[in-house]
Amino acid sequence: MFSLDLTSRAPIYEQLYNNVVRLISAGALKPGDKLPPVRTLACELSVNPNTVSKAYKLLEQDGYICSAVGKGSFISENLEVLDAEKQLAVEKLDQALNSAVNVGLSKTEIMERVNKALKGDKV
Repeated sequence: MFSLDLTSRAPIYEQLYNNVVRLISAGALKPGDKLPPVRTLACELSVNPNTVSKAYKLLEQDGYICSAVGKGSFISENLEVLDAEKQLAVEKLDQALNSAVNVGLSKTEIMERVNKALKGDKV
């Protein structure tokens, strides 16, 4: 279900985060589905439980999952809200890109800024 690329420079917790988001987007994980417990998944993937815990905390912080003490972590029932927020962000990004092109920013300048943002650097 989850795949890790141990040769990748991306941190393992980030890969796990992206795996869950991808599975939700693909419909493989649906609202209410239970995720494997942290220790179980860590054992299956041969990673530190803190790594899995960090990915779960970020997923919960971003609204993809919700956790209940003693019950586990579940795919959030409020995913429609996230989809609406993503759509709004896409619209704003499109507007910003169109504006940048209209004022004469080159493809190189735009891509440098995009790459910076994707790396997590301040733009």
